[in-house]
Amino acid sequence: MYDDDDDNHNYDIDSWRQLPVFIQAEVILKLVEHIVDCIPKEESNASSVYEHSLFDYHTASMMENALIIPAKIAGIHGVELYDIKMENAVIIRKAAQEIITNLRGLQIAGFREIEYLELLRREIEVLRPLFAEWVKTFNPYNYIIDRWGLFNPPGVDYNDKMPGDDLPYDNNHLYEDFDSDED
Repeated sequence: MYDDDDDNHNYDIDSWRQLPVFIQAEVILKLVEHIVDCIPKEESNASSVYEHSLFDYHTASMMENALIIPAKIAGIHGVELYDIKMENAVIIRKAAQEIITNLRGLQIAGFREIEYLELLRREIEVLRPLFAEWVKTFNPYNYIIDRWGLFNPPGVDYNDKMPGDDLPYDNNHLYEDFDSDED
């Protein structure tokens, strides 16, 4: 009855797991988990409530951002539209930059395991060119115009016409079969 053979569609749903950018994102996530685990919850090295709250803030933010990066990479893999891919790529870049900011915050707050912070900085620097090369693989010809003008392919303006924008569309015919008097 139905042909479930997907021979025409050679798409491995989990192929994103083998992407170098995803593998590096997982390395970063593991390092962040390790740094978070280095800070004892009850007795931290913090000498004040303020410093302890800084540790809590920076570690929670780092963990959130470290989780965002691989999740967005996986999500982008399942999307075809250039503007959506670029929007998510910006979120990945922002998350990586915020981790760097949080590393500085931890250092200022007195985190003593500096070698872990430096290692994480280096791993994020390894991610950067992998990410940039991966973004180059996005197909700029498969897009819907971003009317906000942020994520359009080069040469496409926010006020350009999409093919089909000028076609007449009347959705009233969609409701013709629904007659309120008939049961």
